[in-house]
Amino acid sequence: MNIFKLRSALFGACLLAGTALAQPGLTIYNGGFSVIRDTVVLELKAGETNIRYSGATSLMEPSSVILRDPTGRTTLSILEQNYLNDPVSESSLLALYEGQVIGFRVEDPQKGDRVVEGKVIRAGNTSGAEPVQPIIEVEGKLSFELPGRPLFPALRDDNILKPLLSWKIQSPVSSKLDAELAYITQGLEWSADYNLVLESQGNVGELNCWVTIRNDSGKQFEDAQVKLIAGDVNRLSETAPARGMANRMMALAAEPVEARAFDDFHLYTLPRPITLRDRNVKQVEFARAPGVKTKRTYIYDAAPSGYSGQLMINRQWASEGSTKIESRLEFANDEASKLGIAMPGGKVRVYRRDGEQLEFVGEDRVGHTPRNETVTLKLGNAFDLLGHRVQTEFNIDQAKRSMDESFELRLKNRGRTPVEIRVVEHLSRHSSWTVTRSSAQFRKKDSNTIEFDIPVAADSEITLTYGVRYTW
Repeated sequence: MNIFKLRSALFGACLLAGTALAQPGLTIYNGGFSVIRDTVVLELKAGETNIRYSGATSLMEPSSVILRDPTGRTTLSILEQNYLNDPVSESSLLALYEGQVIGFRVEDPQKGDRVVEGKVIRAGNTSGAEPVQPIIEVEGKLSFELPGRPLFPALRDDNILKPLLSWKIQSPVSSKLDAELAYITQGLEWSADYNLVLESQGNVGELNCWVTIRNDSGKQFEDAQVKLIAGDVNRLSETAPARGMANRMMALAAEPVEARAFDDFHLYTLPRPITLRDRNVKQVEFARAPGVKTKRTYIYDAAPSGYSGQLMINRQWASEGSTKIESRLEFANDEASKLGIAMPGGKVRVYRRDGEQLEFVGEDRVGHTPRNETVTLKLGNAFDLLGHRVQTEFNIDQAKRSMDESFELRLKNRGRTPVEIRVVEHLSRHSSWTVTRSSAQFRKKDSNTIEFDIPVAADSEITLTYGVRYTW
């Protein structure tokens, strides 16, 4: 049975003029952007009504906003939309009061705190490449620093504490409705991470899958229903950069995640609401698959790859190869391996049990993997396996437009167990070639690649030879 049991989840949100009344809905994409969904209660009067919504993110795309009646009974006529994203801060208020006199609280442990008045000549700026110092006039003298903590008058109507959307809506009659609000924002992203723990002996292990969600959107989402979409969704590169990410992380207990196809992509639904604090990283266990059967393969790929489109007649080109033999681990993304779903791409870390302890043995990054496909991980180079590739023959006959080349490959296994080494040879001197002789059977992988599967006994070595003829 598929370990990833499918479950359903409800999505919804409700906001009254920016005050959250229920769960918001988020759909987070691989590309670092998201769709936010809320419900805004609109109380409209006949004529024009001004609506303020203070639940927006600081990295939203205002042109992506959709505000509509989900029932279709009311057509909203939006005359204006404004997005205010300059929340109140000390620097912004100093800039607002340039040329004016404000108070500054001066702390003095001996004489006690006091308030002095100063005129803000220049607010200063610390956000640019070269910080600009403030200039404050106190008692007829200029200071290039603040004389104390600034005290500002009460906030005016055009001051905001967090990002704000405001609309001017035209309505023929008075009405009250629950409007659906949706928009695209930057600052939210997700990724998948996998931990594969192999038993101390053999090739069976347990795969643990994590979803990591990062919120740097400038907004906290309380008890949000979250969907994740995996796939390459096309987006134009007109997005704002995300703010710096604080290094905070939380983990949640595991529950099965709903996975299903959606359009040309795959959608995953988290089974329960989660809270995403701003500048926070949260992890949710995606699934756990015990009894995953893996296969170890060893690859010796020492020849330059890829036919360049030109005849290569230099004798020394690709005449010798590396001694390193790569160790790979494979497993099938199918129900027999307790998987069989669309696996989102991410980093896979592999551990091996050593008694009661776990030891790290390698990691690799994999792309999105459809069900019933094979996952291949590159773990590193095998310590006990060595290879040596040398050219033993090279002849060119320009009159016959032919070239003969031969190779000898020595494979050494200094370990205590037998292995099978896959030798990959790239015949890249020209596109027209024929293998004239070979000491072992091979298969043609593509138009310029052949492969040999060579068994090598424990603590022994074997020699593979073959010859190839190029014609043009």
